[in-house]
Amino acid sequence: MHQKLQKQFRERAVELGNSGDPSALPELVELTRSTVASVRRLAASAIGKLAGLADAGEAVTALQPLLQDSYPQVRQYAAKALSAYGTGAKCVLPDLRDMAISPVEKEYNNNCAKLAIEVIEEASRIEERQAEHHCQRCGVKLEPDEYVRSHKTFQRPFCNYCFDEVFLERRNFETKVELQKNIRAKDGTWVQSDGERLICEVLDAEKIRYRYDERFRILDGYAIRPDFYLPEFDVYIEYWGMDTADYKIGMLKKQQLYQQQGKKLVSLYPRDKPRMREKLLCKLRKYK
Repeated sequence: MHQKLQKQFRERAVELGNSGDPSALPELVELTRSTVASVRRLAASAIGKLAGLADAGEAVTALQPLLQDSYPQVRQYAAKALSAYGTGAKCVLPDLRDMAISPVEKEYNNNCAKLAIEVIEEASRIEERQAEHHCQRCGVKLEPDEYVRSHKTFQRPFCNYCFDEVFLERRNFETKVELQKNIRAKDGTWVQSDGERLICEVLDAEKIRYRYDERFRILDGYAIRPDFYLPEFDVYIEYWGMDTADYKIGMLKKQQLYQQQGKKLVSLYPRDKPRMREKLLCKLRKYK
């Protein structure tokens, strides 16, 4: 883009942000898609200035992809802008938490994400203290301690009776998952399938750090268990190893969650096993 045109777009973003006019949001959303990093950065900042005036849902939807931007200052300004939307930005808390702990992120962005998380969570706590909550299962009105206990554990509201039932169901599920981990990779990791074993051994041989079968909250109130997470790449790996109808429905839902949140996903299948190293490294190469 021509230098003069870049300058015009930058000045326009600043002007719109200072206008205090919520009708400026659509134009700013378009500027967040600019090919010029400085324009995207200033557009994010301007959207933050319109917090409390512009539509929060539209603003947060425009800012969220910028947390994955290739330029660190764009990510920084997006996180700052999102914090201005308080409870309206609760849906991006998982992304901000990833940014806050990412070992490959700039330190100032780690700190910026942590601050944004604090602001959004405090706004959420204030809102929750003023709200009336009901059990997700039975519908009974919750006492404050019931809400705090269940939300801390499950990120969902349950009365004490339903909390105990859900806790037992989750514990039985966790036990079942652990019992299915009966295949050991060369690095000592116990996994559930031969395909996962091959993935472990490729990652270990390539000195790529990974986390196996840890629970991550991808969407607000919805927890999933990625097969693998690579912190150095900020990439998720899923080995889709079954062929039943129910499994395929779950697979499509999980893939949709990754896509909705802009997560980087590598999918592998039983047909990849004979050439697992080649397939996995080829798919990872675009994220280096």
